[in-house]
Amino acid sequence: QVQLVESGGGWAQAGGSLRLSCAASGRTFSGYTMGWFRQAPGKVREFVARISWSFGSTYYADSVKGRFTISRDNAKNTVYLQMNSLKPEDTAVYYCAAGPVTTSVAERYNYWGQGTQVTVSS
Repeated sequence: QVQLVESGGGWAQAGGSLRLSCAASGRTFSGYTMGWFRQAPGKVREFVARISWSFGSTYYADSVKGRFTISRDNAKNTVYLQMNSLKPEDTAVYYCAAGPVTTSVAERYNYWGQGTQVTVSS
């Protein structure tokens, strides 16, 4: 059974930092893309960042480029999202996802975590 478990969410002031973790288990993710998405109240889920599990190549949404960094630790089967220079508009529930296709489209991801809340105050 595949499980993605996020942790590390919480509260931060604008300009601060948080690091999210996503512990993956239940299958080999070689060849998979790991993504982070977020959903704010009343808004659709949006792509944040993705990383190739095998090659480590990354891609970011324009809104977070230069502030967020996605990385993975293959030995720990964990993906991270380092979030710096946080803004109030980064407030959302953040989800980890895994899928067999290199894409930023949420519907193409097969597995999802339960989400972790990130709140940024001004």
